Amino acid sequence: MVIATAAKTSPRMNPTSAATSAPRTRGIHHLALNTDDIKMTTDYYVDVVGMKLVHAMKIPSGLGTGEGNRGNPPFENLRHYFFDMGQDSLLAFFEMPKGAKEKGDRDALAGMQHVAFSVTPEEFASLQERLKARGDEIIGPVEILPDLYSIYFFDPNGIRLEACCHPKEGAHPNVVGGVAQSRADARAELQTLTGDTGWLEKRLSGFED
Repeated sequence: MVIATAAKTSPRMNPTSAATSAPRTRGIHHLALNTDDIKMTTDYYVDVVGMKLVHAMKIPSGLGTGEGNRGNPPFENLRHYFFDMGQDSLLAFFEMPKGAKEKGDRDALAGMQHVAFSVTPEEFASLQERLKARGDEIIGPVEILPDLYSIYFFDPNGIRLEACCHPKEGAHPNVVGGVAQSRADARAELQTLTGDTGWLEKRLSGFED
């Protein structure tokens, strides 16, 4: 793949429409997943994916099966590790007891179908080399949108992962701008969802013509 580093911006979204466009969330603080082998998982996400382990802990007593459980897995003193995904966001794992839970269906409702990470062109190529060196199966690179390329693979837990790259944007990808649509394109899809014109106009107000 030819890699260009010229930066670009997308004109397709209206950044000044604060009421409809500016998100009130800042981004992902952490995404928490499950494993039954935290050592294997740590090695994979640090050595293969390229993240950094930044916090390793056990959940305090009483937060698993006790009254203090606030939605944690129902086991006491689970390991809970956090990895720096870049751009001030975290990936976390709980270590479940061996045999305590079955592997989930990633296509189930309320399930997690896959996780996609944004990477630079250089890291996109490097990650593929590390995966190939392990003998891991890779789908792609696939151009899923104009100038947006992805590879798909599975971690050792069976979690489907995706790495996304905008080659022409180099080390500073415009992630949101890279998937933005014109108002007409968005309208064409949203009209298949509902004929409620008030709802449509409200949802389309953040798009440019």
